[in-house]
Order: sequence, then C-alpha cells, then structure tokens
Amino acid sequence: MSLRPGRCYKKVERPYTRISRRRPRKSYVKGVPGSKIVKFETGNPKGDFPVEMALISKNDVQIRHNALEAARTNANKYLMKHLGRDGYFLKVLVYPHHVMRENPLATGAGADRLQEGMRRSFGKPIGFAAQVDKNQKIIIARVPMGKEEIAKEALRRAGDKLPCSSKIEAVTKN
Repeated sequence: MSLRPGRCYKKVERPYTRISRRRPRKSYVKGVPGSKIVKFETGNPKGDFPVEMALISKNDVQIRHNALEAARTNANKYLMKHLGRDGYFLKVLVYPHHVMRENPLATGAGADRLQEGMRRSFGKPIGFAAQVDKNQKIIIARVPMGKEEIAKEALRRAGDKLPCSSKIEAVTKN
C-alpha cells in the first residue's frame, strides 16, 4: 500500500506516543514500524566550524519521518559533494515521536465485503511524525567561514522535501 499525501498528516494533533505516563516502561502502542531516520548527525561533529545555518519552520506542522530522512539525505549529499566528508556538520534537531494512524479503506470490486467504513475507525499505526512549532529549528548545518552559500543551498534543498514553508537563518559563532 502506498503512502498517503503529506497533507493528510500535516495538521498538528494531540500527540499519540509510545510511552505511557502511568507505566513508563510499558509501551501501549502495538505494531509500529521503525523510524526511517538512519542518523541524526552526519559529517564531522568535532570540527571547528564558525558558521552555523539553520532551517526554521514558518508555521506549526507535523513532519513525517520519511520526509525528515529525505531532507537529511538531500542536504548531506550536497554538502559532502562540495565540502568533503569532514568539511561540515549536519544535524536533525526534531525527533519523530507522534505515532500516525490510518484507517485503510479498500476500493474496487468486492470492497464492500472488506471494509466497515467509519465503524471502529481508530486506525492502525503506520509511522512516526515530528511535531514542529512555528519558528522552531529543524536542521542545522555548520560549515567553515566563506562556505555560507553552500550551506544555504543544502538547507534550501532540504526544505523542499518538507511539507511546510521554511526559512534559513545564519548564526556566526565568535
């Protein structure tokens, strides 16, 4: 079954997470697939990079874990191509904790025998989403002085993969 469009999960809801407050060691959400984010940090974390650029959300939104991974890989590929393996540091700051649910509805011949419509429509877990607030940093990139345009382009390409409008801000460390 293919993915539903991002607009189906864009609206921020009450978080549905894996850990209960009453029983912190026991998960009450069953059958959730794993997160698709492979790494949250790439590049050289110990490098001294004076310029920090941040991708910032312009509105409240939920971002699916596969969109975050697509944004990370896109930015990482661009930075690695232009700055080398140890010439930058890239970090995803948001964590997908909200479990998304889907009530699958069948279509086509014989679909009326398989589905119940909105009866018992709580849905099955299908993945995770990160709940992002307005003006919250999503991804940061640290680069050497003079390479600001490369980091800006990498974050712009990452922002194209996300379901929200975003802006890029620069922070220079002293």
